[in-house]
Amino acid sequence: MLLLAWLPLLLTAQPDLDSVAAQAMKEFEVPGMAVLVVKDGRIVASRGYGVRRLGDAAPVTPRTMFGIASHSKAFTAAAMAMLVEEGRLKWDDRVIDHLPEFQMSDAYVTREMRIRDLFTHRSGLALGAGDLMYFPPSDLSRAEIVRRLRFVPLAYSFRERYAYDNILYVVAGEVIARVSGMGWDEFVKRRIFEPLGMKSTVTSIRALPESGDVAFPHAKDEGTLKPLPLADSDNWGAAAGVITNLEDFSRWVRVQLGGGELEGRRLFSQAQQREMWTPVSIVPSRPGEGALAQVSPQFSAYALGWNVSDYRGRRTVHHSGGLAGMVTRTVLVPDMQLGVAVFTNQEAGQAFNAVIYTVLDHYMGAAPADWVEALAAARRKQVEGAEKRVKEAIAKRAAGTRPSLPLASYAGRYRDPWYGDVRIAEEGGRLRIRFTHTPWLEGTLEHFHHDTFMARWDRRWLLADAWIWFTLKPDGSIEEARMSAVSPLTDFSFDFHDLRLKPVAADAKPY
Repeated sequence: MLLLAWLPLLLTAQPDLDSVAAQAMKEFEVPGMAVLVVKDGRIVASRGYGVRRLGDAAPVTPRTMFGIASHSKAFTAAAMAMLVEEGRLKWDDRVIDHLPEFQMSDAYVTREMRIRDLFTHRSGLALGAGDLMYFPPSDLSRAEIVRRLRFVPLAYSFRERYAYDNILYVVAGEVIARVSGMGWDEFVKRRIFEPLGMKSTVTSIRALPESGDVAFPHAKDEGTLKPLPLADSDNWGAAAGVITNLEDFSRWVRVQLGGGELEGRRLFSQAQQREMWTPVSIVPSRPGEGALAQVSPQFSAYALGWNVSDYRGRRTVHHSGGLAGMVTRTVLVPDMQLGVAVFTNQEAGQAFNAVIYTVLDHYMGAAPADWVEALAAARRKQVEGAEKRVKEAIAKRAAGTRPSLPLASYAGRYRDPWYGDVRIAEEGGRLRIRFTHTPWLEGTLEHFHHDTFMARWDRRWLLADAWIWFTLKPDGSIEEARMSAVSPLTDFSFDFHDLRLKPVAADAKPY
C-alpha cells in the first residue's frame, strides 16, 4: 500500500515518462512532443520534449500550440449540449427543423436525421466521405460544403453501421451557429474557452501570433522527414479546427473529469456529460497481436464526440486527432480521475500510444512493458503488408500497352457533383492534374497501362498517390474518370474513390 501511495509522486519525478517519450520520439522520428497527465484534479505532468520544427532549436513547451484536429469534435458536442441544456433544441430534434437547407443524398435520411446522428458516425456515409472538400485545405465555405453534402453518396443504410466522418460535424457547427446566433468559432470561444480560462486556444491558424510558440507538422518527403506548412482547417473547424497547448488543454481535461465543473464554475451538467459519454454506435475492433493483445479493448463504441472503450477492463473515454504531419490523442479514465494527453508534430500514432499505455499501466499497477518496441513491431508489419499490396498491384501492369487516345484527348475539365472541378492539361508532353479547390493536390499523371495512370502529387509528403482510370464511350470519347489511393496507408480523408469525374465543356461555369 505504501508503494502504491507513492506512484503519483514517482510519476511527477517522471523518470519513466521522460525515458519512454525519448524512446518513442527516436523510434518513430517525432521532432517534438507534449505530454499531459492529470490525476485527481491535479496536473501531475505537463512537459514538452524535442523541437517545434526541424532545423530550429526552439523547444516544445507546455505553451507550444498544436492543432488537435478531431479533438475539436468533443468541443462541438459540448457546445451542442449547452444549447440542449438551455432548451434551445433537443438531441432528438430533426436537423432540418433547425437547418432547413440540410440535405443528404437520400430523402428518407434527410427527413429522419436527428441532431444526435450528426455526432455518432452512423449516417450511412462511408469512411471519410466528402473529406476532399476540406482536406487538404480547400477554398470551399462551410455553407457550400453543407450544400454539396446532398451529392455525397451513401454506402450503407441509415444507422446500419459505424463509419467515421467529419462532414456531419461541419453540419453540427452550422446548426450551432443557426440556433445560437453566433458562428461556431465565436460560440466555443465565448462559451467554452473563455469560461475555462483557455486564454491561448484558437480555432484558426490566422489567430496564431506570427512569431509565437507553435509546433509545425512534419512528414516524410521521399523518405526524408521535413517540416510542412500549417494547414488551414477553418472550413471544417467544428470537426478539426481547435489549436491549443497543454496549459489550456489541462483545463479541458479537468472539466471533463470534473463532470462539467472546474474550480467552482459549471460549464455543462453531469446529465449532459453522461449523454456525451453514452455509447451509441458499436465500433468494430480486432484483437491485437503479441504484447498488444493484452490491452485490446473488450468493447468499443462511439458516443457524442468521444470514443468509449476499455483498457485492461477499465472504461476509458478517448479521442485522437490527425492533420497532415501532426497527430494527437487524449485518454480519460473517469473512475480513476486520470487523464493523459499527448500531442506530436509527426504522423506517428504509435508514439503517442507508447506514452499513453506507459502512463495508464503505471497508475493501474500493471507490469511494465516495452510499448515502443511492441508498437514499432506492429507498425513494421503494417508497412510491410501495405508495401506488399502495392507491389502486387504494380506486378499486374500490362507491359507494352499505350493509352487508347492521344494524351491531349485526356486533357480537359472534369466535374464531380460533390467535389467540383478537376482539371487535366497536357504540358510538355505529359499530363498534369489539378484539383481546382485544393492547391496542394497538383501533380503529374504517369501512364501505368491501358487507360490507367498514376497521379503523383508534387507535394510528395502527402503520401497519397492515386490511380486514375478513364472509361471510354463506344465512339472513343471519355465517359468518366475514377480514382482510388495506391497505398492502403494513405489517409482515409483522401476519399478519391467516391469521385465520379465526368467531362464538362472547357468554358462551363466553374464549380
